[in-house]
Amino acid sequence: MIDQPRDIREGEELDVVKLKEYLSNQIEGFNGAIEVSQFPSGFSNLTYLIKTEKEEYVLRRPPFGANIKSGHDMGREFKVLSLLKPNYANVPKPILFCEDESILGAEFYIMERVKGVILRGKPPKGIHLSEELMKSISEACIDNLAALHTMDLKEVGLSEFGKPDGYTDRQVEGWIKRYYKSETDKIAAMDEVANWMKSNMPVQNHISFLHNDYKYDNLVLNPEKLSEITAVLDWEMSTVGNPLMDLGTSLAYWAQADDADALKPFSLTWLPGNLNRSEFVDRYATQTGFDLTDKVFYYVFGAFKIGVIIQQIYARYKKGLTNDPRFAQLIYAVMACAENARKAIDRDKI
Repeated sequence: MIDQPRDIREGEELDVVKLKEYLSNQIEGFNGAIEVSQFPSGFSNLTYLIKTEKEEYVLRRPPFGANIKSGHDMGREFKVLSLLKPNYANVPKPILFCEDESILGAEFYIMERVKGVILRGKPPKGIHLSEELMKSISEACIDNLAALHTMDLKEVGLSEFGKPDGYTDRQVEGWIKRYYKSETDKIAAMDEVANWMKSNMPVQNHISFLHNDYKYDNLVLNPEKLSEITAVLDWEMSTVGNPLMDLGTSLAYWAQADDADALKPFSLTWLPGNLNRSEFVDRYATQTGFDLTDKVFYYVFGAFKIGVIIQQIYARYKKGLTNDPRFAQLIYAVMACAENARKAIDRDKI
């Protein structure tokens, strides 16, 4: 049931000798033999388990071949965890940040390992995901996102951690630019959605701290009570801005049974019992009190954004910067994201 690492993928190995020497000098009591394995899922920053005779740690580093400065700032992610931990219990404890790239070829950080169940593309072995269970998990997921978005930024110390003014406009313009910079195939629906967003940007009314990649496989669930979230992972894209942009991203990841098969490997939200996207919005609105009149825009943005993220990964694969076989079919997921966004525009509903 507990999420487990596997053998390290070819080309993503770490220099264990250098790593052990460095950690022995940085972490009190860190000594003896170490085992290094890799958590297999995720398409962005790489995540490894560092195991000693007494302790287990998690190491995060940027993907090989990525533009580290633009989207894989380990120092920033470490700082977010450090600020959140005293006020928001559902994050792993950060332990150390290493900016010396001579150790592993890039900056990295170490945090505690939070053991638990993570819902990835397939149900974990030994767990029956009944309709009742999925309903309770989906509700807990939504409520936790609402709690994050209604957190007092000044109290947590995160009020200066972004540029909330004009956030919505910058995000739309920025993700459109990222798409065309990484474009490999002509997808008419992506063009249509990009033009529609530029002409239909709503007024930004709220400011919150955003996770920006909030979905099932970034949640660690208590194995004794699966409807209880014990940790939220992967804060690399977090910032201060319009929470409804964050909501839109989560809604776009929230695959339903009638969505394209290309989107279902990313989440188990399509299983019976989960609240659907409309129910997600209704529950979130009740929890936050936010005005969701423009929910279609935010969902469309989320679908486009996810399409761009997948496109960027696919472009790295096409350039030969990664050999991960999972990436070969990602272009179909980009097309599916574009089609979901286009349908939402045409039907004026999510």
